[in-house]
Amino acid sequence: MSDTEPQAEQAPSTRPHTGRRRNEAAHRAILDAALKLLAESDGTPVTIDAIARAAGVGKQTVYRWWPSKGAVLLDALTDRADQDVPGPDTGALRTDLRAFIAATFDAAQHSTTASALRTLTREAARDPHLAELMQSFVGTRRTALRGLLSRGRERGELAGDTDLDLIVDQVYGVFWYRFLLGHGPLDETVAERLADSLVRGSAAV
Repeated sequence: MSDTEPQAEQAPSTRPHTGRRRNEAAHRAILDAALKLLAESDGTPVTIDAIARAAGVGKQTVYRWWPSKGAVLLDALTDRADQDVPGPDTGALRTDLRAFIAATFDAAQHSTTASALRTLTREAARDPHLAELMQSFVGTRRTALRGLLSRGRERGELAGDTDLDLIVDQVYGVFWYRFLLGHGPLDETVAERLADSLVRGSAAV
């Protein structure tokens, strides 16, 4: 009989699973590439091939997550907006609305986002598919703002019969008018004045 005890078999070392990280990195690269290409396109159509090349992935990788270039571009715009304009929920409508408007104004002045929005707005006038994309993107932003206002109304900070869609129109009316025409600044002071005016004008009595 051997004087040495048999050693217990060691479990094989587990290699870290990198598939999820690779997928997340590829997904992020595609979104970033799509937004950058839209910003730099100056009216030149953005294609799936171009997005894939810029992201350093195969075309089939793009199609794994999105059915069309419009879907990629919409996700890219929405993703950037969600990052730059989070939906605050402090429990105080005036504070939340000020923060939302100020973040919206600030985000739209980042070079890539500003160029992408201007390109999309300009080209949507002659491309029905881009017009539909623009409407979808605007719709997501309207929904986010309306949710913030709805919470305020439920807390009694706005009158029960307040037309939330009209307030949304007023916020984005100021934004798009100044953003596209350069009529006036889009800064934190304007955001505060606009939020204060809208909450005061619709406050419950």
